[in-house]
Amino acid sequence: MNDKVEHQMNSQLCEMLGIQFPLIAFSHCRDVVVEVSKAGGFGVLGAARYSVEELDIELSWIDEHIGGLPYGVDLIAPTSMAVCADNDDGLEQIRQRVPQEHLTFAADILEKHDIDASKLYAESYNKNAFLTESRAGNIIDVAFAHPIKLIANALGVPPRYMIEMAKHHGVATAALIGTREHAIKQVEAGVDIVVASGTEAGGHCGDVPTMVLIPEVCSALEASGVPVLAAGGIVTGRQMAACTAMGAAGVWTGSVWLTSAESDTPQVLKDKMLQASSRQTVRSKSRTGKHSRQLRSPWTDAWEQEGAPEPLAMPLQGMISEPALDKVHKLSEGGHKGAQDLATYWVGQGVGLMNASQSVRNVVYDFKQDFIDAYERLAKAVGAES
Repeated sequence: MNDKVEHQMNSQLCEMLGIQFPLIAFSHCRDVVVEVSKAGGFGVLGAARYSVEELDIELSWIDEHIGGLPYGVDLIAPTSMAVCADNDDGLEQIRQRVPQEHLTFAADILEKHDIDASKLYAESYNKNAFLTESRAGNIIDVAFAHPIKLIANALGVPPRYMIEMAKHHGVATAALIGTREHAIKQVEAGVDIVVASGTEAGGHCGDVPTMVLIPEVCSALEASGVPVLAAGGIVTGRQMAACTAMGAAGVWTGSVWLTSAESDTPQVLKDKMLQASSRQTVRSKSRTGKHSRQLRSPWTDAWEQEGAPEPLAMPLQGMISEPALDKVHKLSEGGHKGAQDLATYWVGQGVGLMNASQSVRNVVYDFKQDFIDAYERLAKAVGAES
């Protein structure tokens, strides 16, 4: 390993977060979060799928295993929601607003792949991805009860409550954006770090490519002093070096960790990702009601076909897709062929560069070495070799 990557880089982001290498790793898997931070990067736990009690358990486990190293939490607390409620009755309000046409359409997709969907929507589905206003507030409180160093909001300007709590606890706030205009709004709202995510990203994304978005946002925010993290299809150190050259203070990554040895991604999905090319993803509203990029499968194709119902607003669409895909993933792990065909998950176009599963630590080391190699190639090109 090149010793140039074994000390803390001269980076505003490294100083802000107390890390060695400005590689931020978003993951729903606590093991990945811990291992990235131990390897010199910064792990961020995706908290949207957890209840208040579950998140407290996950963060307590991280606290016990991370050895005092810094980490963060990412959650979804949109500034505008279809339902704002003070209790669990809000979930029932959501269910009542979902048209039967959409439920029938989703069930039919499963039936065509030999999956019994007769009771698919008969039982309640309470996964915490459907955050109401009060639920988001409770999750925020749990996050700040732990020694996090960063809290990020995945959709829109963070609630004022989140920003004020972060300042009180000395925690950096971050927010994901997909346009220059949104970046400026985030800074005006008081966000400490802007994550500029190009359309190549997995999950929720805009339509501006990373190569265009990063210099545009960095230029717009230069006077503010707010660091910009580049995101969107970034799975290698050379891509990270390119983003640094364009003005980014570091990178925010997600997809690359899905196929790591420690990741809890189902093996069926890991195998699909390792075999996929960059063209085998689709950007669609059919999963959450907002544009998000995921692996293409017969499930995603069905929602794009002529005559398919128009996806509903967030979080209504999730009441359709999540119960169905939850059943698909459970059956696929048991070897059900139809379910394996339908299986899909959020992943960016960088999936075409994810060709082998390895440990999280090795992924971080590869990022470091590839970053240095790219830097040295650039230095040689301009005659600035040390």
